[in-house]
Amino acid sequence: QVQLVESGGGLVQAGGSLRLSCAASGRTFSSYNMGWFRQAPGKERSFVAAITMSLGSTSYADSVKGRFTISRDNAKNTVYLQMDSLKPEDTGVYFCAAGGGATISWRPGYYDYWGQGTQVTVSS
Repeated sequence: QVQLVESGGGLVQAGGSLRLSCAASGRTFSSYNMGWFRQAPGKERSFVAAITMSLGSTSYADSVKGRFTISRDNAKNTVYLQMDSLKPEDTGVYFCAAGGGATISWRPGYYDYWGQGTQVTVSS
């Protein structure tokens, strides 16, 4: 089992920045690929970014490329999402997820464990 707890969400004006953190406990954090997803009201959960377990290879949704950066610190069992140049359409609940497969994926079903989410609201 892996327990995930997100933090760092909040209310920010358009153009601002937030840094989300996801702290993991339980089984070996470095054995999991990690992803960030978000869910806006009335919409399905969508992929934001992901990072591999050891080499740190990353993948981003087109809508956040160049503005968001995912990183991880295996010594601290934590994955981060630095969000810059935020837009109102970035508003939603942000979830981190852990997957034990061979590579990273944009598919929610790939991930085995999920956090409770943290709210991000970007005002115009």
